[in-house]
Amino acid sequence: MLTLSQRLSQQQKLSPQQIQYQKLLQLNTLALEQRIKTELELNPILEEEMELSQETDDKEKDKEDDTIEEIKDPDNEEFSLEDFMNDDDYDHEKVYRGGSDEEQYHPLTPVRETLSEHLLEQLHMLNLEEDINRLGEEIIGNLDDAGYLKRSLDEILNELDLFEHIKIDPSDAESLLQRIQLFDPLGIASRNLQECLLIQIKNMKNADEYYRYIGEQMLIEFYDDFTKRRFDILKQKMNLTDETLKQTVNLIQSLNPKPGEGNIDSAEMNQISPDFVIEKVENDYIITLNDRSMPSVTISKQYLEMFESNRKRGKKSSREKETYKFLREKFESAKWFIACIQQRRDTLMKIMQAIFHRQYEFFEKGPKALTPMIYKDIAQEINMDISTISRVVNGKYVQSPQGIHELKYFFSEGLATDNGEEVSNKHIKERLKEIIDKEDKRKPFSDDKLAELLNEEGVHIARRTVAKYREQLRLPVARLRKEL
Repeated sequence: MLTLSQRLSQQQKLSPQQIQYQKLLQLNTLALEQRIKTELELNPILEEEMELSQETDDKEKDKEDDTIEEIKDPDNEEFSLEDFMNDDDYDHEKVYRGGSDEEQYHPLTPVRETLSEHLLEQLHMLNLEEDINRLGEEIIGNLDDAGYLKRSLDEILNELDLFEHIKIDPSDAESLLQRIQLFDPLGIASRNLQECLLIQIKNMKNADEYYRYIGEQMLIEFYDDFTKRRFDILKQKMNLTDETLKQTVNLIQSLNPKPGEGNIDSAEMNQISPDFVIEKVENDYIITLNDRSMPSVTISKQYLEMFESNRKRGKKSSREKETYKFLREKFESAKWFIACIQQRRDTLMKIMQAIFHRQYEFFEKGPKALTPMIYKDIAQEINMDISTISRVVNGKYVQSPQGIHELKYFFSEGLATDNGEEVSNKHIKERLKEIIDKEDKRKPFSDDKLAELLNEEGVHIARRTVAKYREQLRLPVARLRKEL
């Protein structure tokens, strides 16, 4: 049975201009440059602005402004917030560009051989049977980023049998895998770390035979003790002298635990293009937006004249009406796009200046002078929403005399000290790293001891917090930091 009912609800809506502005706001420098180039291709009304004399430039802009003011808005389309948040049209690529004022030459990156291509080339040189060669390709295709084979051979063989009707004996598959593991880089396609290290130590060249033999036995019989750095137990079980144990451990540690990384072009090297540049000139700091290479867009003079001519014409044919509608929509889109670019620039500079003023001591003295700061602090200072601060901060970088840092780096919670001041948790991490770097590696500090040392310095911190910060710094527990 059909019924009619009324329901009152509230929904947050964004205008097309707001959506466009928020999209541009969250793009970094390179992504914005690509977005502008895309818009130049899609909208014929826009064109890249060339250098004009100041007088001519002012006249052209006044003419554009007069015309744009007379354009009425197209249909007031609205989109929900969810529509915007789920839109992932543009990627945030990160490519480093120099920051000097002079125009720089950026040579094209040569095509590099990937790890898979490097391995397949070696495989095809073996001149294997067609089915065995196909298995080799499948093995190489199933390697993870570190170069390990995480799928079992049985799974790969079953898949080949099911989908390609290729039947291969498991012993032949194992034999092929062992041959692949001897490819360059050595130890590739290992199924675990122990197998990877054993393959490398067995096939090492220019290594002492005695230490190589001891290392092989250590990895086979006492692998668990080695990974947990139980050196005293290893020394006792294997009846080794201090020197032999030290040389053997050093030999094993010289092996590559991740043969898939750092070889050929196994992964794309992401570099950073700073969105802001902070320079110190004498006693003053200058903040600039790193957009010198950004195309400057303006309204096309040719299309502007076409639009004025069409608008002033009295009676129009159906084709002329369609042309006028098309031009009107494109002019409105171009006007919004240019306004959004300028608004984005103003917003970014406001936020960067607010961050700089709050973190002035950091730019003067370094990471130890970083003060606690959250998004809300900046939002209140410049009268903007926290979500706007979040969009700007995410994926943006600043280059300063202290190095290149993501804007997120400047935001951190604070911990109270004995003198009543608040210290940034990043400062505590720096201090924690200093203590660990200077500790006696024969008797490294436990998390409890590290917490005790920090408390003695006036920073009240729990052991579990020390453990969390240590893990964030990618520092192992005391037992794994122990050295001979």
